[in-house]
Amino acid sequence: MKLEDIKTIKWSDYSQNYIIDHPLLSPILADPTFAFPEDSPDGRWHLFAHSIWGIHHFLSQDGVKWKDSGVVIANGMRPFLFHEAGVYYLFYERYRPLSIIMSAVKSWKWYSEIASVRSTDLKRWSPPRTLIKPVLEWHRSGGNRSVSNPCLVKRDSRYLLYYSASLVLIPDCGFNEPDSIALATAEHPEGPYELMNKPVIEVDKNDHWRNLSSGSLKAIVCDDGMAGFENGIYWDEVKNQSGSAIIVLKSQDGIIWERLLQEPVLKPSTGWRSSHVYACDVRYHRSECKWYMYYNARNGWPVSEGQERIGLMSGKNKQT
Repeated sequence: MKLEDIKTIKWSDYSQNYIIDHPLLSPILADPTFAFPEDSPDGRWHLFAHSIWGIHHFLSQDGVKWKDSGVVIANGMRPFLFHEAGVYYLFYERYRPLSIIMSAVKSWKWYSEIASVRSTDLKRWSPPRTLIKPVLEWHRSGGNRSVSNPCLVKRDSRYLLYYSASLVLIPDCGFNEPDSIALATAEHPEGPYELMNKPVIEVDKNDHWRNLSSGSLKAIVCDDGMAGFENGIYWDEVKNQSGSAIIVLKSQDGIIWERLLQEPVLKPSTGWRSSHVYACDVRYHRSECKWYMYYNARNGWPVSEGQERIGLMSGKNKQT
């Protein structure tokens, strides 16, 4: 797979409606990550996403109709699934108990770490292991200390863990989103990780699609570099409101990133995704020669009004 293959993917909605609704008493279901049947131990589709109750595990026979098998990790959000040599690693943002509820209190300060659990069957999970703590100055803002949105890839013999850091307030929503995107490297999926001393992606006031927050990055290793799917968060001066869209980046070294496509592959439209299109997970289905992108989207701005659900895009390269 080359960068040109990423550039020429023709994306389309599997359905204009969402495919997974948020669970009872939680207004959100967000940050999906998944595994194809051929990569799972039981031949089924597996998907993980978080609500206010923690990280849920969903199962499916076709990748479209999903059944929630319950919360597998409490006090966790923004998961990412990595598979290697028969072992599944689930990376996620771990926060203090009651943080979701207490975040409504203005004086409450957020604290989170990046942790991982592992499994060989996607049923039984090891105790969590802390991988990254918010120890650098730019991991902090206004008393909040945050590292989140992990994404692990292996390039050559090194493991590259991309993650979001710090927080910035989205003014018309009333909640925070990640400020910058950073990189840590290791020789094993569970570390120890060496942190780079500065972010690899930062807010750019001159970039319409990333002038408020860097959101998160999902990276893909290509034969001639790396591609990245970022949900940049922006302020639209014309509409006088915030938004989020999925933009596609490229890099030769995994450190310096620039735009591969000038326009987003997915941005807010109507209905359930009328305000923000957030984090995604993108993987190539080898037997179908087709790309799958699961993502979550929001239908309103104020924290008390918007709801978030999960949708699906599929894509094919032009030559296929």
